[in-house]
Amino acid sequence: MDADNKIKPFPRMAPVLTGLAAGLSLQAGVALAQSAAPGAVIILDEIEVRADTTARRFEVTPGAATLIDRSEAQGQAAPTLADTLSQVPGVVVQEFFGGNDQPRIQIRGSGLQQNPAERGLLVLQDGMPVNRADGSYVVGLAAPGQAESIEVFRGASANRIGANVLGGAINFASPSGASAPGTRLSFGGGSFGRGEVAGSYGIDTENADVLLRFEHTQKDGYRDYNSSRRTAIGGNVTLQTGEAVTRLFLSHTDLEFDVAGPLTWDAIQNNPESNHSGPVIVGGVPVGPGPNVWRDQPRRDTRQTLAGARTTLERGADIYDLGVSLSHTKDTFAFPISAGFRDTDSTDATVTARYSRMGEGDLPLFETGLTWSFGEADRDYFHNLGGERGPAFGRNRLKADTLSIFAGANLPVGGFTLSPSIAFNHANRESEDRWGAATRPTVAYHPMFPDMRLPDGAVPAGSTSYDRSYSGFTPALALSWAPAEGQFAWVSLSRGFEPPTHDDLLGTVGGTPNSGPGRPNPADPTVPAAMFATPDLKAQTSTTLELGWRGTWQPLSWDATAYHSRLNNELLSLRDVTGATLASVNAGRTLHTGVELGLSGELTETLSGRLAWTWQDFRFDNDPVRGDNRIAGAPRNVISLALDWRPVERLTISGKLHWVPGETPVDNMNTVFNESYALVDLGAEYALTPNASVHVQVTNLTDERYAASTLVVDQASAGQAAFIPGEGRAFYLGTRLRF
Repeated sequence: MDADNKIKPFPRMAPVLTGLAAGLSLQAGVALAQSAAPGAVIILDEIEVRADTTARRFEVTPGAATLIDRSEAQGQAAPTLADTLSQVPGVVVQEFFGGNDQPRIQIRGSGLQQNPAERGLLVLQDGMPVNRADGSYVVGLAAPGQAESIEVFRGASANRIGANVLGGAINFASPSGASAPGTRLSFGGGSFGRGEVAGSYGIDTENADVLLRFEHTQKDGYRDYNSSRRTAIGGNVTLQTGEAVTRLFLSHTDLEFDVAGPLTWDAIQNNPESNHSGPVIVGGVPVGPGPNVWRDQPRRDTRQTLAGARTTLERGADIYDLGVSLSHTKDTFAFPISAGFRDTDSTDATVTARYSRMGEGDLPLFETGLTWSFGEADRDYFHNLGGERGPAFGRNRLKADTLSIFAGANLPVGGFTLSPSIAFNHANRESEDRWGAATRPTVAYHPMFPDMRLPDGAVPAGSTSYDRSYSGFTPALALSWAPAEGQFAWVSLSRGFEPPTHDDLLGTVGGTPNSGPGRPNPADPTVPAAMFATPDLKAQTSTTLELGWRGTWQPLSWDATAYHSRLNNELLSLRDVTGATLASVNAGRTLHTGVELGLSGELTETLSGRLAWTWQDFRFDNDPVRGDNRIAGAPRNVISLALDWRPVERLTISGKLHWVPGETPVDNMNTVFNESYALVDLGAEYALTPNASVHVQVTNLTDERYAASTLVVDQASAGQAAFIPGEGRAFYLGTRLRF
């Protein structure tokens, strides 16, 4: 386990994990600079009292969230999302591409059915969305190692920042020249060709500060076809202009990775470093259905540039916050032949405006805000022929805009606080089919000889144009109180509303492991078949009851949240037994129930411990086909236990247990399951000087062979390639320097 996420005593101890940062005392500038916290402002200089006030606002907000302080980051130079978020209860991070940093992040079942996850969370950088205007995102664009703090808002606690999604929001807040002055460098390397370097340079003056930062990480990967590379550069400038403080920021991320693909369970146990080579025909029957990774060479190449500005103005009890951002994203996803190449070139913009009126308490007495995202994308489709672009078969102009208007209050009523709120959400999704031709070409390989091309075919084009609109209100009511000193409890009832993305509304269908979309029988190029699906989906809605209790008592700190959500029209992205995509659908009624528990404490003067436990039960509710089955892909229990031992001042030795007990269904029919697993990590950090340290780590100490995640399908088969292997035993050595 690494020690990236440093927690400071508040007020008497060092709780490493609590909801809404209960017990966190931040360094100045952290979570103030580009935070999404209630009443947060931008500051230029370090004011400890203001930082404590912001931490207190997190602590007493009636909703589930977590604040991670990385201002004094230790450990890896470029930590992965799994490393950074593993100690956050309620956040389930599953490796998806064989151990690289493109995981499936799932909060309360958000985007659970997608492979990979591209919906269900609002991802923010410096308070402005990384998501495209339709709500979709590329999780690998996030660089947690470049963040000074990470804010995780789960469920309805994210409504106030425009998160029209079930899971909530994650905000990666960058450091500033004031909070990270001077030069900071970190280097690291390890098993499977891992290498990384990161650095920043900050300048702090009386009326302005400047920060420049960069990060580069690359890896050959645990598996045979499994390389990845990511480069992120950026910076920000903070200016004092009268009573207002403005922060300008710019970042560019270049991400490339191989999609190593799933394996059969037999391969997981006997050859987890391998890649699947497609089904084998035995007696006329395909055995081991799944993609032919070696032939199709699936991969993703994404580049995003994000620029923006945020201005805060504080006049007495009134706080004004205005923001604008513009992003340009070029995303090439080479799926296996069943879906082909998907090239997307998009430009998106977001405008935010917030007003807070502070009262006598820590939270705003009244708060209102607006978030409006709008964008346009050109999307082109090509067949995948041996990992190269083949004939084009589709072209669309996609437009989207999403508007959220929020108003809420925190009203003292006796010894309680009543927090009513309401948001109005409106979304438009428009697709213009720009193909033009009467037919679309189809391609295929021979199932018996998967490298042998079959004659091309053609199917009627059919229109993929649509124009959909979605509107809904999301009211919420919370009641909170302090049952004892240092403790905080709440109960809330909220509505949720999540419109579909373009990836839900427009998708390729009719492919197989040996043929492209529109050709369900590789051997017959003449049979008319659909190549695209444009389902008329409804928005996903939910009603959630939530109870929470957080606090400290002597050496113990805790954060506990329980919730029960009743969903209508849950958005499900389905795949068939071969792993090929099917059309997205609305489920009927579904139920999401869970418990999110974080515990931390000082066991002795030199030993501290932390526990994060997520229990979740997601299932259909009297579905005509699936009955009350569990929804596929969601482990019922995820447990993370960490210990830190400091025998001397300069040395910290850490250990971590990551345990997923019980079976996890691969398919919604609950016929195939992923097995339980437990991983042990060990690490040590030694401070050579106050400005230099070294870090060593071994992960998966016992070299466990396991499936970190799976494809999520509607109906699976026992021999299907549906399991994503986790990384084997790995070693890491790194250093951090300050000048």
